[in-house]
Amino acid sequence: MKYSIIVGSLAAVLAFAGSVCGHHAAAGVDRTKTVSVEGTVKSFKWQNPHSYMELEVPNGKGGAELWSLEMTSPAYLVRAGWKSTTVKSGEKVKATANPMKDGTPGGLFVSVTLADGKTLTERAQPAAAAPAPAR
Repeated sequence: MKYSIIVGSLAAVLAFAGSVCGHHAAAGVDRTKTVSVEGTVKSFKWQNPHSYMELEVPNGKGGAELWSLEMTSPAYLVRAGWKSTTVKSGEKVKATANPMKDGTPGGLFVSVTLADGKTLTERAQPAAAAPAPAR
């Protein structure tokens, strides 16, 4: 009985430790730089714990590279004005991201400019100050 409790507890600790260690590991991302790419949205995944946007970006050789941009959770995106339908497959957008250190096409999402010119980020923008009353 005592042995099964110890083994069960150890298994639970190891399972939890693995998920904590693997989550939020952005060591491969260069947060000191940003890159901007223009392309066509292949997919927009509205999911927890992170949303993703995949873009097909022309590579200058007649083909395209698939850029995968990791975003924050939908809870934060909603506060920043997003909906699950904000970005649709087939739309042309310009995205800015912190790139991968190894040059892999992708990175951490910073902002996106939609075809209509509207720019969205992951964080809610502070409300504009109300104009001072006239005297």
